[in-house]
Amino acid sequence: MPTFVHGKSTNFSLDDTGGTIRDISDTLTSVDFPETISTGTTTAFGATSESYIVGIRDASISLSGLWDSTIDGYIIGTEPATRTFIFGPAGNTSGYVKYTGECILTNYSVSSPVGDVVTFSLDLQCTGGVTRTTF
Repeated sequence: MPTFVHGKSTNFSLDDTGGTIRDISDTLTSVDFPETISTGTTTAFGATSESYIVGIRDASISLSGLWDSTIDGYIIGTEPATRTFIFGPAGNTSGYVKYTGECILTNYSVSSPVGDVVTFSLDLQCTGGVTRTTF
């Protein structure tokens, strides 16, 4: 029987600009982690249906949350070559799944609406493989 978890338990950590891993979960409201696999077409003349071969795996991460000056300091500064991330969709309890790897910051945006709380969004491009293990 499946075991479902609530998103409120999500855990996400990311290197700051100095290379220290920081848990930023308490400011996040959403984590999107799509993984894709490219395909190469092997369709030749005369075929009536497309055919493909498996290509290369890719992953990216999109985060959004409530802006905080401390977290802003972790994100803004001299950009390291890559940053380590740890993502636990079910939390960081022993035995729960976690994804780890290296990523490059590709977008950081702060939104400051007149009638609401200041928020941020952050996009990360994974580089190299993503590892699935447990805490």
